[in-house]
Amino acid sequence: MLVGLYYAYKPLVFGFDSAWADYNVMLVFMGLGISMSTLQDTQRTQNKISLRIWQNPKYTRWALIYLVILIGCVLLFGMYCLFITGNSHLKELSFGVIALGIGLIGLLKSAMEMAENLSRKKSDEKSTNMESS
Repeated sequence: MLVGLYYAYKPLVFGFDSAWADYNVMLVFMGLGISMSTLQDTQRTQNKISLRIWQNPKYTRWALIYLVILIGCVLLFGMYCLFITGNSHLKELSFGVIALGIGLIGLLKSAMEMAENLSRKKSDEKSTNMESS
């Protein structure tokens, strides 16, 4: 992610001569960084907001729907940039956008596992509480 951040700010510091190529590299590294972040332990959450979202079936459904729509839009835009558009700048960004979309697919898989694990954990806690009372 830090390498991607470098390429995001590189055109601002060193000039916009190779801005489109730099932004393409930034998107590739951001997709790679998102892919690496999915290697986390899906049985735990990093903060209370994530815990609240993944334990509530209503919020979980909306979060997963949002991720699916986001991934679909990113991948469709990448395919459009690669195959359809005549704009050379968008063609330069196409591989970066597709790599970002692939990274987001890994994030979706991780989110589904986290939701499954935390909903199972919550239901186990409820059954334990009912048995003890």
